[in-house]
Amino acid sequence: MPDGFWTSEEYDERAHDLYNDGDFDAALETLKEGLALYPDAVELYVGLGYARLAREEFAWARQAFRYALSLEPGHEDAMVGMGEVLLRLGKTREALDLFARVEAMGFDDDVELMLTIGRALYRDGRHAGARDVFARLAASRPESAEAAAALAYALHRLGDEVGASRQLRRALRISPDLHEARVYLGHVLYDRGDGLAALREFERVPPMEHWDPLALYRLLELKSDVLQWEMEDPRLGPWRRRLEELEHFDSDPVEQLLAEVEARFGGPESLWALRDENQLELFEESTEGDHASRISVRLPGGVALRGSWQEVVRQMRDDAGFRHESIQDFMKRLAEGWHERVGVEVPAMDPEAFLRGAAQAGLLQLTVHD
Repeated sequence: MPDGFWTSEEYDERAHDLYNDGDFDAALETLKEGLALYPDAVELYVGLGYARLAREEFAWARQAFRYALSLEPGHEDAMVGMGEVLLRLGKTREALDLFARVEAMGFDDDVELMLTIGRALYRDGRHAGARDVFARLAASRPESAEAAAALAYALHRLGDEVGASRQLRRALRISPDLHEARVYLGHVLYDRGDGLAALREFERVPPMEHWDPLALYRLLELKSDVLQWEMEDPRLGPWRRRLEELEHFDSDPVEQLLAEVEARFGGPESLWALRDENQLELFEESTEGDHASRISVRLPGGVALRGSWQEVVRQMRDDAGFRHESIQDFMKRLAEGWHERVGVEVPAMDPEAFLRGAAQAGLLQLTVHD
């Protein structure tokens, strides 16, 4: 409980910050505290729904969104959240109807809402539907670089390479520092065989803003093959050092030791083993074992990460320099990159499924400690 008294808005803001940091458990507890004081706060129920959705607790998420809509039937964020839950539960027609109602209510140019709808469709494999949502948004909000980039990703997934390149360039004209879109464009150009154009895009991203080792490998390769630079050329130093940082990052020795102890002796009292006992009303079997799992992951460059499923993904995100991203967005972006560059499908909604899928594809080594 915070010192003094927070308003419901302050609880909502705090939970939102925790959610964006990927700390869904803390966000959930914050929202519960807020609802104990403000039981009719619609925004807190909406936040609760999204926190439950992030933890893949679909029945509880549906219940939270349903209660929010009982308090405010036309609440657009609750409707979009409910739509995403229904998609995950296989109730596609109901979900699409909800999304259509939100657009019809006049929110078709709301960037965050439409991006949320489009990404939900994209994650569900409905790339054509996602493309249509992103296209309408990009048309109504031509100043939004995120809308143009999202449209590009959907077009590329649908095989429209020319359209994807056009939208990526549009996004970069609007926001030249949208590094994710620039790296993506570099890969598209590289795969097309236009090495010089790909090199121009890769090198326009500052070394410390690169998160993708493959992009750095390709940059170094192109500097050598296209520009005939020697690999020992000192001008390549910043790019080589960044690649080494991404591949050979070593955690603090004390943190590594603590993680090893937790992995070996972590018990049911561990923070990550905590669960909501009330879920027994909805589910017959306990999921405590899943929450309590401790794992070790070794990345291709030798980086060793340890902790819970969620902790390891958070470490991957932080090491890549993307603390500002939510865990979900980081997993989605990485999975999309793997699909485009390696041709494998890795689920991106849940940290455990994400890491298991990556391990099965040979993208990392995974050890689960019982």
